[in-house]
Amino acid sequence: MSNSIHQCCTPGCGTLVPAELELDGFCVPHFLLSAEKACSEMRREAATGESSATRRAELEAYVAASAMKLALIGTGSVRLSDEMKKRILTTFLTLMILRENLDRPVNPFLPRRRTARPEATAA
Repeated sequence: MSNSIHQCCTPGCGTLVPAELELDGFCVPHFLLSAEKACSEMRREAATGESSATRRAELEAYVAASAMKLALIGTGSVRLSDEMKKRILTTFLTLMILRENLDRPVNPFLPRRRTARPEATAA
């Protein structure tokens, strides 16, 4: 990362961008707003069940990347107010719920994906 100072790319916002968000170009509050908006759109898309396996993989990758950025912001060198910490945790929860929704079948009457379990041996 460079040592240059970047300002948020949102029009009218002059807040500095932390190093963790330089590639995105957002300050922390605008990154959180962007992630929340993206999650709500993705949740609606996932609920329709019309997205392909490739698209679902893209959504899962977005969730993972955003969660990683939130973790870096929350544990980074930037001093955050208690309110901002609360908003970061709320966005984390939103990402977790989206991830669960991506795993859930669209039709609740269809069986859920099961993971392989070792069979118990009969004695």
